[in-house]
Amino acid sequence: MYPGKRLIKYLLINIFLIFNYCVPAQVADSIYKSNIKTVRLHNYGNQLSLPVINLNTNDQVELHFDDLQGDVKYYYYTFQLCDKDWTPVNLSQFDYLKGFTQMRINNYRFSSIAFTKYTHYQAILPDKNSYPIRSGNYLLKVFLDGDTSKLAFTKRLLVVDNKATIAARITQPFSPQYFRTHQRLEFNVNINGLNTFSAAQQIKIVVLQNNRWDNTVTNIAPTFVRGNSLEYNTENNLIFPAGKEWRWLDLRDFHLQTDRVKSAEYKKNSTEIFVRTDIERSTERYVYYRDINGMYSVETTQSINPFWQSDYASVHFTFLPPDSTAYRDKDIYLFGQLTNYAFTDSTKMQFNAAKGVYETHLFLKQGYYNYTYIVVDKNNFANRQEVDGNYFEAENVYTILVYYKSFTARSDELIGAATIDSRTDKPGFGY
Repeated sequence: MYPGKRLIKYLLINIFLIFNYCVPAQVADSIYKSNIKTVRLHNYGNQLSLPVINLNTNDQVELHFDDLQGDVKYYYYTFQLCDKDWTPVNLSQFDYLKGFTQMRINNYRFSSIAFTKYTHYQAILPDKNSYPIRSGNYLLKVFLDGDTSKLAFTKRLLVVDNKATIAARITQPFSPQYFRTHQRLEFNVNINGLNTFSAAQQIKIVVLQNNRWDNTVTNIAPTFVRGNSLEYNTENNLIFPAGKEWRWLDLRDFHLQTDRVKSAEYKKNSTEIFVRTDIERSTERYVYYRDINGMYSVETTQSINPFWQSDYASVHFTFLPPDSTAYRDKDIYLFGQLTNYAFTDSTKMQFNAAKGVYETHLFLKQGYYNYTYIVVDKNNFANRQEVDGNYFEAENVYTILVYYKSFTARSDELIGAATIDSRTDKPGFGY
């Protein structure tokens, strides 16, 4: 090769590497287009579920989202295999997908019986022409015009190849510091029949509380390894703040103002909903009531199909801090699935000094919502606490994910998933 050509090749390679280094990383469960709203990915027929399917079965999930520009676009989707920490693996898509690597979303409907004009897109995944052939974490990417650089949003999808059995229970912590405020998770994982040289190194655990990914517990070492059985009953790594039952908001009918709605303004082309002012509940006595653990469900009582016959409204939230004084060196965020469990400028509440309250608003679709408020230390972002306090009696759902990676493998396998509820009695209102 001539020296000039070698130099050109060297420069092109470096430009390519620099370009890829500068491209921002894609974050799971993120929306990149402001016109995209109400992105839902859940098990078929169950809006309140984590999207999990079993490998080599007929399990499917539903994808729903709205485009507020109200026209028809060419949306496509693909799957990206990731490791347990959601880092994309260095494998060709043909190594983990069967069929086409990109599929167009052909099912869409224009909104009707609604002031807000939007186009509702939906798909049932995986399609018989494109489906995963490996277990693990998958990032569902939805993009425009078959061009992956025109990314609209991403969502997490779990594909399980059941090779492990999990038995778990919830107990009260032994430590007096956490006895009344936290919940302790302990469980056993049986990997009988799985060829492992070093189970403690090859098996990794991820635990979710209430389907949240922002506070997952990872890097948990087994307390005991007895042959093919791994026991996890440590007192330090599996202690979770129990929180309190989530606040609720019923927006299934904008004209039927429910108990949590203070007032509403019905304009010619829009609707404004004002939620009753919330206060701290940390000093209030604990009361159990059924909630949906921070999630929401798209529903309406005014029409047949909520996905394209529901309307949108600007929903205003107000939080009254103690003594009507702003928290010192702290920010407060509206939190839950309605905010995509995100701590961003759009979910941070602003303090109105004239009224002595925190305020924010969201553009929400008709449905039933759970939410809470979380206070974040400005000097230590990792220091986050719910304003309502923690009570061991609170009902929470825990999901245990078991990953396996052989010493020669290039990706983590998801070999087990189990869910346990901290309360199995599910009474009515109680203390």
